[in-house]
Amino acid sequence: MNTPTQCASEEAPSVAQAVAAFEPRLPLAVAFSGGADSSALLLACARRWPGQVRALHVHHGLQAAGDDFEAQCRSACERWGVPLAVRRVDAAHARGESPEDAARQARRKALVDMARQSDGVTDLALAHHADDQAETLLLALSRGAGLGGLSAMPSQARWGDLTVHRPLLDLPGSQLREWLLAQDETWIEDPSNEDERFTRNRIRMRLLPALQQAFPQFRATFARSARHAAQAQSLLAELAEQDLRTIGAPPAIAALQHLSRDRQANALRHWLQSAHRCLPSAAQLEALLDQVQACRTRGHRLHLKVGGGFIRREGDVLDWYNTAPLPPEGSR
Repeated sequence: MNTPTQCASEEAPSVAQAVAAFEPRLPLAVAFSGGADSSALLLACARRWPGQVRALHVHHGLQAAGDDFEAQCRSACERWGVPLAVRRVDAAHARGESPEDAARQARRKALVDMARQSDGVTDLALAHHADDQAETLLLALSRGAGLGGLSAMPSQARWGDLTVHRPLLDLPGSQLREWLLAQDETWIEDPSNEDERFTRNRIRMRLLPALQQAFPQFRATFARSARHAAQAQSLLAELAEQDLRTIGAPPAIAALQHLSRDRQANALRHWLQSAHRCLPSAAQLEALLDQVQACRTRGHRLHLKVGGGFIRREGDVLDWYNTAPLPPEGSR
């Protein structure tokens, strides 16, 4: 079991205030790992809406401690009178894939599936807090992310037909632990959180304590920067949609060439992400822009790998395929 090691920010709301300001549609599903953060969220929600809260637990199958987490969840839900659903998933990562990304995607799919199978549930609450938000922003900076990445985690989002809420984003993790201890509740620690092979863990264990010492209000200021980035990203999306209404989707090459290079990049990125769920790397996007600029004759061929597929020229427009197209007859 763990004890708090940081003082809660005086400006952060209390757990009770955060949950009181939370207005989901009921019944509500809460993602529940058995750790401190999700334990605090589930208990606070169960007390505010007795009989209207469901707990969803994902067993990743990646470590022996997974069985202990499930046992902790079952014990806590029995005490609190909360129905619990458990889904076991294979979160092993493929070669070249990030273990963290693989586990996150498997967890998200399992949560969506369980929520859909819970009668009447349309809203899901996640226990991400201010420390998680700061870690996400720092991780995005370390990867050279654009505005989308720097927006970090939204307080509300859509996962298909499911509305996802993060009502604890303004609270530091230490405050959640202090609140649980005040309720005489316990939690279980994930041993993988101490593994510094993972970048997020290094940020949590090394950078956040240094930031706390140098800039005690960094959680609030980082969150404000993330909100500014999200606002700017929203404006860029609006501009991209306006441009795509003019140049078409898929984009017409000649119309695209009339835009500035930055607007071309913004429109192409938005088209690929919204229409094909494909996010090009910075290098891929620059190569695509160079090829668009070079397309001045009908005979110019364009064939580039972008994301998990390929972009090629189809007459006067660009199009994206998730597999490599066959070469023309006579060139095989």
